[in-house]
Amino acid sequence: MTATPPAAGDGLVRVGAIVFIVGAVATLVTVAPLFLGTEPFPPIAYAVCMLMGVGFLIAAAGVLRSIASQRRQAKSAL
Repeated sequence: MTATPPAAGDGLVRVGAIVFIVGAVATLVTVAPLFLGTEPFPPIAYAVCMLMGVGFLIAAAGVLRSIASQRRQAKSAL
């Protein structure tokens, strides 16, 4: 089995996915007290929820970088 080298942008997609998951878990944890009737978390907890959007943007940047790299390779092959 041969391993393919990582393409441009793969690292950004992986990091973006991890940051997105951290933000999603933070969102679930932050919303839980609303349903449980307990004290809400401090405002900083809501700021951590924004990592979900940041992770999405990082992953999207990785996808765009990969697309640009593939276009450059296709142009050079012609």
